[in-house]
Amino acid sequence: QVQLVESGGGLVQAGGSLRLSCAASGRGFSIYNMGWFRQAPGKEREFVATISGSGSSTYNAESVKGRFTISRDNAKNTVYLQMNSLKPEDTAVYYCAADQAPAYLGVNVRSWGDYWGQGTQVTVSS
Repeated sequence: QVQLVESGGGLVQAGGSLRLSCAASGRGFSIYNMGWFRQAPGKEREFVATISGSGSSTYNAESVKGRFTISRDNAKNTVYLQMNSLKPEDTAVYYCAADQAPAYLGVNVRSWGDYWGQGTQVTVSS
């Protein structure tokens, strides 16, 4: 069993930055591939980025490439999402997820993610 708690969301102006954190409790953090997903009002949940258990492989949605960076610290049982050059269309609830399925499969939002956090709100004003 893995419990995930996100933090770091908030209100930021367009062009600004935020760093989200997701702290995991439970055993064997490094065996889980981790991901960030988001859901805007009235829209389906979408893939943002995933990272392999070792941190050696990352995958990003086209919409965030060059702006967002996923990373993890296995010693701290934490995964991060550094978000730069934020746009109003990045406004959403951001969720952290864990799965032993390969990280590249995270694009399949409906089938990826054994464990989910409660989400953290990110609002980008224009």
